[in-house]
Amino acid sequence: MLNEGEVLGIVGESGSGKSTTALSIMNLLPAPSGRIKEGEIFFKGEPLLEKIDELRGKDISMVFQNPLNSLNPSLKIGQQLMEVLQEHMDMSEEKAWNESIEALRMMGIPDPETMMNRYPFEFSGGMRQRAMIAMAMLCRPKLLIADEPTTALDVTIQAQILRIFKRLKKATQTSIIFISHDLSVIAQIADRVLIMYAGKILEISSVRDLFKRPLHPYTQGLLKSIPSFSKEKGKKLYSIPGNVPNLLNPPSGCVFHPRCPYTKEICNLETPPNFKVGNSTVSCWLFKGADVVETT
Repeated sequence: MLNEGEVLGIVGESGSGKSTTALSIMNLLPAPSGRIKEGEIFFKGEPLLEKIDELRGKDISMVFQNPLNSLNPSLKIGQQLMEVLQEHMDMSEEKAWNESIEALRMMGIPDPETMMNRYPFEFSGGMRQRAMIAMAMLCRPKLLIADEPTTALDVTIQAQILRIFKRLKKATQTSIIFISHDLSVIAQIADRVLIMYAGKILEISSVRDLFKRPLHPYTQGLLKSIPSFSKEKGKKLYSIPGNVPNLLNPPSGCVFHPRCPYTKEICNLETPPNFKVGNSTVSCWLFKGADVVETT
């Protein structure tokens, strides 16, 4: 469950299912290979997929991983921004032009009137990402999905983009799903964190609890893998042993058991349920005996 105004961070290695989850919410899985086989997604208490075509772009928006591939290279930035407002808000051309300029200005893009007449290739990577965020927020959505919005940006631009999201979090009641493989980024922006591995949710926790007391062995491994300048010189960086499994032939039982340092016989045989531990939930047999809960 995602609360109004909350930022939920989704973390996991490449191939863990983070982006697939986001595309499932938007009903943008590439056909025919991608489809939703089971389960339901609810938005404001109603089944989402029945209404997603009218909600997408207006009430639910997405910032995609690569803005250069997401923006139309043959259309000026201004045209692409205005199209969103004219399509979803039935806005006049003049008002859409003014609203788009203001949106770019809010994102910290200098001289927005001039930039409206520029093409995406004339923007830097950071500027393109700002334009994408501006476009996603034009209709003041209830939910914003940001798929790795700081990937491939240098640390300075990354910090600027994070400041924009922090400002949005403070100024609006928009709920945000923030996807990243970088826990240090998630620590700065999220209220709660969802840890994914091999298409499964392994742990859900508040940011504070996750960093203070990680429960799942995979979460512990991720945190242990973060480089630290305080570590003694010459000490080898930690990496989780093994490789991410092939999801066409996933391991039996717990999907993490082939790489887990605490694996037991039951881990190989049965998929663990979600155990309630404090304010967190964790899918791991180490916590057998705790209350079992449904994850929504």
